[in-house]
Amino acid sequence: MDDLKLLGVQADLVWENPQQNRLRLEQIIDLHQEACDLILLPETFTTGFPVDPQPFAESEEGESLQWMHRLSQKTGAVITGSLLLKTGNRFSNSLIWMRPDGSYERYDKRHVFSMGGEHHTIQPGQKQLTVQLKGWNIRPMVCYDLRFPVWSKNHYQNGVFEYDLAIYVANWPAVRAYPWNQLLLARAIENQACIVGINRVGKDGLGNLYQGDSKVVDAKGQILSEAPEGKEAAFTATLSGKELQRFRNKFDVGRDWDSFTLDTN
Repeated sequence: MDDLKLLGVQADLVWENPQQNRLRLEQIIDLHQEACDLILLPETFTTGFPVDPQPFAESEEGESLQWMHRLSQKTGAVITGSLLLKTGNRFSNSLIWMRPDGSYERYDKRHVFSMGGEHHTIQPGQKQLTVQLKGWNIRPMVCYDLRFPVWSKNHYQNGVFEYDLAIYVANWPAVRAYPWNQLLLARAIENQACIVGINRVGKDGLGNLYQGDSKVVDAKGQILSEAPEGKEAAFTATLSGKELQRFRNKFDVGRDWDSFTLDTN
């Protein structure tokens, strides 16, 4: 694995305003002229969370995916974050993994937040996604997925880990900041993988406050880089593939993991 340079965007999202959010996110990214491999945006980066998907959900041919493609071309980096999509009569909270050549992958949020009413309008996903970048196997997920260790669990077979980096893009309120911070570290340690959590800041249209706490964690559970609490910011981190392989070779917990099959029905 080569080194992987990340740019995380901890944004103060404008409630229910896709055009303004796209403009602001691009302005923040444009301020960082350094080349990077992966740019990470928060959950529902066009609208905030939760909102009625009916007026805001887009198709895969919609303006936001076109914007992601254009931004990916301009920066030369993969762009990822989630937004509301509509497929037929189905609404989803979908993470898009957009490459500079316009090809992309999609992950539909598995664990919709029933306590916030998301389950009334958003159809949960059924499949995990693993993507590759610079020799890294990467597992992207969305917000509430962080609370579910079985869904997040790494696998190990014949000396090979299923993923090297897991990503959680989120709108995670400040009132529950403690679990967010602890679970990001736990997911790194238990899965012997690097973890990135990208959260928003500010106040949403429902009055919920967000303090961010976006961070990059190595496989030992050590914080490599983090955004300032409560402030809109972009921050960078470089993940070392050699360091991850060195740690796994020295302390290979994967060989002792339990084997199991996940039923998503």
